[in-house]
Amino acid sequence: MSMERGPTFRLLAGLGVTLSALGVYSIYTVAQMRGLERLQTESIDRNRTDSLLLLRIQNNLNALGLAMRDMLDAGEPYPLTAWQAQFRRLRVDLDDALSREEKFAPATRTADQRKYLAASTAQFWDALDRIFALAATNEAEARTRIRLSLQARQAALSTAVSRLLVQNNENEEQAAAETQQIYSRVERNVYLLLAAMFAVVLITGIYLAQQNRRMFDQVASLSKRRSELAQQLISMQEKTLSYVSRELHDDFGQILTAIGVMLNRAEKKHSAADASLRSEVREVNEIVQATLEKVRAMSQSLHPVVLEEAGLESAFDTFIPMFEKRTGIGIHYEKIGESRDIDGPVAIHLYRVLQEALNNVARHSRSTHADVLLSFSRSSVVLEVKDNGVGFQQKNDAQGMGLISMRERAEIVNGRIEFLDAGGGGAVVRLTIPTMGESA
Repeated sequence: MSMERGPTFRLLAGLGVTLSALGVYSIYTVAQMRGLERLQTESIDRNRTDSLLLLRIQNNLNALGLAMRDMLDAGEPYPLTAWQAQFRRLRVDLDDALSREEKFAPATRTADQRKYLAASTAQFWDALDRIFALAATNEAEARTRIRLSLQARQAALSTAVSRLLVQNNENEEQAAAETQQIYSRVERNVYLLLAAMFAVVLITGIYLAQQNRRMFDQVASLSKRRSELAQQLISMQEKTLSYVSRELHDDFGQILTAIGVMLNRAEKKHSAADASLRSEVREVNEIVQATLEKVRAMSQSLHPVVLEEAGLESAFDTFIPMFEKRTGIGIHYEKIGESRDIDGPVAIHLYRVLQEALNNVARHSRSTHADVLLSFSRSSVVLEVKDNGVGFQQKNDAQGMGLISMRERAEIVNGRIEFLDAGGGGAVVRLTIPTMGESA
C-alpha cells in the first residue's frame, strides 16, 4: 500500500531547487565578473596604455613639426645639416614609442592601419635622410622639398595618430558601456534572485503553516480519540471492578458467612469431652472470619459500595482507616467547606485518585505520614494528598502508569491534576475539579 509522502521530502526538494538556483546564479555571476575583468584588462587598460603611447607619438610628431619650422626660418644662421642631431634624438624616441604602441594596439585596429603608421613613418625618415644629403650640396632645393613634401608627411602622420586616438576614445566609451551593461545585468539578476528567494520563503512558509496546521489537527484528533479511548477503558475498568467486587461480596462473602455459621453450629453440638475437636473447629472458624474480612476489604477496595450508598465523604471515612491499618502509615484527613453531593462519575474518579495517590505513598515515597485534604468551594472541589517522603524526583518509574491513570481521570471530569514537590521534602498530588457554583 502506498504511503503519502511527508513534508520532509517536499521541503528537501524545495531546498534542492533553491540551492540549484543559487549555484546557477553564482556560476553566472562569476562568469560575468571574469568577463568584466577580461574587458578591463584586455580592452580598457590596454586601450588607455595605447592612448598614452599615441599621445607620446603625437608629441614627437609635433616636435618634428616645430623643428622643421625652425629649420625653414630665414632668421636662423645655421645650415640645415646642423639639425641632424636633434632629428636623430627625436627619431630614437619616436621609434621607441612606435614599437611600444604596436604591442598595446587594440585588437579592433586593422592590419592596414598598423602597416600605414609604420610605413608612413619609415617613408618620413627616408625622405628626411635624402633631404639632409641634398642640403650638403643644394640647401635651397632641400628647403623647398621640406616645404613641399616633408611637412605634408608630418601632417599626415599627425592626422593618422589623431584618428587612432579618436578610435581609442570610441573603444573606451564602448568598453565603458559594456561594463555598465554587465553591472546592470548583475544588479538585475540580484533583484531577480532576491525576488525568487522571497517567493521561495513565502511559499515554504505557507506550506509549513499548512503542514503544521494539518499536523496539529491530526494531533488534536488523535488526542481526542485517545481521550475517548481512555474514557472507555476506564469505564470498562470500573464496570469490571464493580462486577468483581459484587461477586466477592455477594457470592464469596455469603459462602464464607455460611461456612462460619455452620462451624458455629458444629462447635455448639459437641460436648465438653470433645474439647480438642471444638478447638480445631474454632480455629477454622477464625480463619474463615479472617478470610471473610479480607474478601470484604478487597471488595471495598475494588468498588466501594458505600460510595454509591452513602456518598463520597463516607467512602473516604471508610477507606482511610483501612489504608492506615493495612500500611501502617498515619493519615491526617481534613475536610474544608460545606459538604455537597458529588455526581457519581466525579465521585468515583475522586475516590480512585485518592486510592492511587495513597498507594503511591505506600509503594514509593518511604513516607511515615500523609495528609489528605478534601476542600469544597463555590466553584470547585479539591483533593490534595501530601506526604513527607522522598518526593517525585527520587521516585522510580514504577509509578508511571499510576500518574498516567490519574491524569486520564482528571481529563475525563474536565479537571486539572498537579504533581508537585513539597517544600522540605515529600510530594503533593492536587486534583481540582470545577463544579457548578452554589450558595454556601
